[in-house]
Amino acid sequence: MLFFLSLSLSLSLSLSSAIVALQLSSIAMTPQSTYLQVHIAAQHTFFLSEKVISAYSARFRRISKQHRRARRRTTTTTAFGASSSDDFSNSAIEIDDFPGGVNGFELISRFCYNRAQIDITVSNVALLHCCAVFLGMTEEVAAGNLILQTENFLDGIFYWSWSDLLLCLRSCDSFFAFADSSGLLQKLVCALLAKIAQNSNASLVTPSSSSSSSSPDNASGNSRLSTKLWWFDDMSLLPARIIEKVVQGMGSYGSSNNSLILTRFLLHYLKTAAQSTVGYGSGRPRGEYGGLADTAVHGVVMVGKSMFSCRGLFWVLRVVSGFGLSKDCRSGLERMIGGMLDQAKLDDLLISGHHKCTYDVNLVIRLIRVFVNNDGALSVHKLKKVGKLVDKYLGEISPDQNLKISKFLGVAESLPDCARDCFDGVYRAIDIYLESHPNLPMEERSRLCRCLNHEKLSLETCKALAKNPRVPPRIAVEALKSQAMGGGRSSKEETTATASAMAMVAAAGEEDNRRSTEYYSSECQRVLSSSSFESEGCSSSTGQDTNNNNQDMKLNLQRMQWRVVELEKVCREMKSNMSTLVRQTAITSPPTYHRALPRLC
Repeated sequence: MLFFLSLSLSLSLSLSSAIVALQLSSIAMTPQSTYLQVHIAAQHTFFLSEKVISAYSARFRRISKQHRRARRRTTTTTAFGASSSDDFSNSAIEIDDFPGGVNGFELISRFCYNRAQIDITVSNVALLHCCAVFLGMTEEVAAGNLILQTENFLDGIFYWSWSDLLLCLRSCDSFFAFADSSGLLQKLVCALLAKIAQNSNASLVTPSSSSSSSSPDNASGNSRLSTKLWWFDDMSLLPARIIEKVVQGMGSYGSSNNSLILTRFLLHYLKTAAQSTVGYGSGRPRGEYGGLADTAVHGVVMVGKSMFSCRGLFWVLRVVSGFGLSKDCRSGLERMIGGMLDQAKLDDLLISGHHKCTYDVNLVIRLIRVFVNNDGALSVHKLKKVGKLVDKYLGEISPDQNLKISKFLGVAESLPDCARDCFDGVYRAIDIYLESHPNLPMEERSRLCRCLNHEKLSLETCKALAKNPRVPPRIAVEALKSQAMGGGRSSKEETTATASAMAMVAAAGEEDNRRSTEYYSSECQRVLSSSSFESEGCSSSTGQDTNNNNQDMKLNLQRMQWRVVELEKVCREMKSNMSTLVRQTAITSPPTYHRALPRLC
């Protein structure tokens, strides 16, 4: 379909040798001619006859006059006049912004040396037209000049095939500014839109329910609107600047977009650009797509929730996030998603994060806040549904080594307590986080556990928390206090359950204390044995290794001493709390239900 694309790339610097040959033959025939030295974009140098190039270009006529005046001022009064080398040096011309660069100027040179004759095709007509306008190659300069020839060729633009239009538009990318300022780009865009309208049953600007699904070159009717229409893939090959011109030609650019078909095309185009590893999607700054991304989001917001599900909106967010989306457009899209957060699934929330984080946690926090602060009536059912979703999300992101405690708490505390009937899911996420971050200080562990509502922990979870060595002992005590003072149970059930849980925590603490003490004693014995062994003059160890081992042992002993002291303190607190609980139970409960509590320490 894009057969002529290869023709536009076939021009190479090898043609310059033919031009040089023509120039040499002209030198032999017209020894008195003056030659210009033209530098194009500091890449290539052309030596052209001033008479030949000025015969068709008004711009080169002006340049030749200026150089002749300059030469007259610098010419010596000798009889022989200026040398040919002087002519070359005085005639040097620098052109940095020539349309199409070297290829464009080479085509113009061929046109001039071939007496205003050149093969014009859909692949080079845009470049020839822009070069002709740049050089002023009008009918006033020469009859049948290049501008007239290219305009005659472009008169049949509305009869071109679909592939010819796309090929000509793609060729304009390298000289986009010239094609736009000359009005050529607008003419091509109008022909493209007319071609789409002729082969579609729906309007591009207004929402529709039907359209054609085949190429205009082999059209076949289809009354069903598909997600991807026949022209989506073909136009996805065009550069972003030209797509912007197409959208502007439709009058639907930016906030003016209210077309569902155009919105779907832009999303398809951005998706293709994001996935592309070759062509226009690669190597291009993503900021070029920012206007198209904003236009797509405006269209999504305009058509509303009736056309996009919650999962579809998350897909839109993933597509447009990497293209420099404006802050207002992002906020509008996030408001739509946040209002439908109760319909989301776990994999919807797992959006890749920026910098070092695996997931975009900040986005989820913003979405939850939008959901909670929704102006409409927020049902308890929806709130609890989101609560279960957030607990699953916390469990998924907890193993991330780069996840900060503040981000974890931001997600966990973004919902009110009424959104959760039970905080067991939050505890499981905390346990995973502590296991994945073993070097977390005790203060940070306590800070992490502040998001737990101990009154809403089940008895089994409370037991697991008490046995968990990664959880600070104070947190376990606070959880058991809340468990003991919680309502909703009879005095006997509450006393029995609390006493059992307290006994388990105490036993766990006592066991931990016993093991630490035993380990402390064994380490002390090992240190003494090691010292005795060293005093006997063992030859297998050096003094430096001995000092390092002694330092490590001292640090280990200090850690164990601190742990023993902490466990003893916790045991004393639990004994005091249980004594108070026993006294309260003795006052409020019948004597028949009183049972002896296990001995702690």
